[in-house]
Amino acid sequence: MLPPAVVLAGLLAAAVWHDVRTRRIPNRLVFGGAVAGLAFQTLLPAGAGLFASPFGALGLLNGLAGLGLGLALLLPLYMLGAMGAGDVKLMAMSGAFLGPHDVLGAALLTLMAGGVLALTVALASGRMGQVLANLRQLLLHALVRAGTGGTARLDAPPAPTGKLAYAIAIAAGTALQLMLARVPAWSNLL
Repeated sequence: MLPPAVVLAGLLAAAVWHDVRTRRIPNRLVFGGAVAGLAFQTLLPAGAGLFASPFGALGLLNGLAGLGLGLALLLPLYMLGAMGAGDVKLMAMSGAFLGPHDVLGAALLTLMAGGVLALTVALASGRMGQVLANLRQLLLHALVRAGTGGTARLDAPPAPTGKLAYAIAIAAGTALQLMLARVPAWSNLL
């Protein structure tokens, strides 16, 4: 049997490859990965986690909790149109491997990595001016809505700045969480 870290790394690498090429993450990849994560959590001997010491499974319920929390943490961004459904499902798949505690840190680090990725892409593509104009309009919208008790409406930003292969950020956030989980100060924050 392959170690969980190898399986998760392979799944995340495949998701990044698909997302970069097609801007889509196949359902069979994330659903198969979620089943694999839950199988590891169920079939391996009990322990502190698939990436913790002592090594071992958290159990089916914690695997499901990680999957559900991974889904719930990114679902609002999908509902706002800020990310695709495949990205949300990929975070849920990672949660099945990580469990509920580590998926929280992975999601936080994913959002940070996504911000860095967005700025990098905007700079590299010459769209930083449009990003700043959109940000200005969004902030103005928030101020006007707050000042009117939420009744004022402004149009959405006129020019979208493109789509990101967000699987890159999810893979980076997950990998960073697995590295930082070994640092007591980081673990105590979550």
